[in-house]
Amino acid sequence: MITASSQIDTSYHHSERLEDYIILLKPRVMSLVVFTGLCGLLMAPGKLHPLLALIAVICIAVGAGASGALNMWYDRDIDLIMQRTQNRPLPQNKINPDNALAFGTILSLLSVLIMGVAVNWIAAAWLAFTIFFYVFIYTFWLKRRTPQNIVIGGAAGALPPVVGWAAVTGTTPLEAWILFLIIFMWTPAHFWALSLHRNQDYVAAKVPMMPVVAGEKSTKNQIIVYAVLTVISTMLPLYVDMSSFIYGWFAGALGLIFVGMAIQLRLSNTTVIAMRLFGYSILYLFLIFLSLMLDSLVR
Repeated sequence: MITASSQIDTSYHHSERLEDYIILLKPRVMSLVVFTGLCGLLMAPGKLHPLLALIAVICIAVGAGASGALNMWYDRDIDLIMQRTQNRPLPQNKINPDNALAFGTILSLLSVLIMGVAVNWIAAAWLAFTIFFYVFIYTFWLKRRTPQNIVIGGAAGALPPVVGWAAVTGTTPLEAWILFLIIFMWTPAHFWALSLHRNQDYVAAKVPMMPVVAGEKSTKNQIIVYAVLTVISTMLPLYVDMSSFIYGWFAGALGLIFVGMAIQLRLSNTTVIAMRLFGYSILYLFLIFLSLMLDSLVR
């Protein structure tokens, strides 16, 4: 089994740059995480002082970025093997791994501590659990051991709206967990579409992603299943009075496209469709949460 310390050139460039530390935070991934956390915060009943709301969102962003940095620190050996990730700062020896570990750890602790002191400790506890789950459960344990890695590990990426909701109310009711469920169901179809396109990367790195273990056909079938489950989960807000039927019609239309593209992928022999589905899935989740948030604000 590959470990975080094997097959890595331990030399590094001493002129470390701020831009490389920013890359460690996975800003593109962080942006969607922060947005869903913001949506949870704005949809929660009650009011939070604008300054405290800003602090809460920043803490979610910093916590997400810290998780990404710790993920890159641990995965630097396989990142060097995979074409998609080999230009990251750690595989390129642009950052001392010890510095990256310290950077991620300090940011993790600061994000949780500031959330607890400034906002509330319920939100801080859920933020801490989110970081713990992504780093220890997904990155350290699941990713290199099971093809269900992204299914179970997806819980970490689904928790930010729960954290945002807790920041306002100090509670995590059913409505917050419906937001969690939407992201949780969305994650496999989203990530497996990318892994179909990058299958040889995972084969080379010996990461047991679903296409590597179960094959292309099975993965495509499962993408359809999870796309359907995602669409069903986006309808749940209608049944708990979180949204109006205007949202329902809009989410339904977006969902039909999502499922349709998943079916198109199943019938296709090219990975071009996989990347189209991957790209659309990001837009889809953004629009679902945007429409849910806007619907709740204007009702």
